[in-house]
Amino acid sequence: MDSIKLYFLTFFVFFLVDIVWLGVLSKNIYSKYLGHLMAPNVNWVAAIIFYFLFIGGLVFFVIHPALLKESLQFAILAGGFFGLIAYATYDLTNLATIKDWPVIITVIDLAWGTFLNAATAGITY
Repeated sequence: MDSIKLYFLTFFVFFLVDIVWLGVLSKNIYSKYLGHLMAPNVNWVAAIIFYFLFIGGLVFFVIHPALLKESLQFAILAGGFFGLIAYATYDLTNLATIKDWPVIITVIDLAWGTFLNAATAGITY
């Protein structure tokens, strides 16, 4: 598969799974713990820029190497590790710098980032 098709397939899978999580499954959790920090509307420009950049990293560092290795196991494990590190960058920084940042949100986000990226890499592979 060429790189452009791989990128957009990964984008579609990641975005679809993440929107279900953010829009349906976890919405009440985030409002409960972070409601005072949440904007009334999503800044879609910022969100889309994030998705385009993040997917580029996932394809470059995880999915493309997994395809070269011909290893679904590598895709899933490396995807999970990539997700853990990326989500930890955000959440642990918040935990370190934002007063009263909820530890439970960090734990949930780290688990979600690990799962989301492992699943996306595995499905895309």
